[in-house]
Amino acid sequence: MDDMSLPPDPFENDPFRPSGPGGSTSTIEREELREELEPGDRDRFAHYVRKEKIMESALSGEPVIALCGKVWVPGRDPNKFPVCPDCKKIYDGLRPGGKE
Repeated sequence: MDDMSLPPDPFENDPFRPSGPGGSTSTIEREELREELEPGDRDRFAHYVRKEKIMESALSGEPVIALCGKVWVPGRDPNKFPVCPDCKKIYDGLRPGGKE
């Protein structure tokens, strides 16, 4: 059998490779991605609308009317915004045992 030599170690000159007993540490930097809100989004609220109206709007593109009277075509994730205080007040008043 021929005496085969191993290829050179590609990590031989790696500055992050531990060089002796014990270990070494290094910092790995990563970029944190956050979804940017559009201008004016900080003034926006999540409004109360009947679920079937939202589905109709998604299919037809027609605007919906919230309990507070706001008319718009839904297109953003409502979980990103606080609940409209007027919608909440009206909704609570509609429920049995709701606040008046």
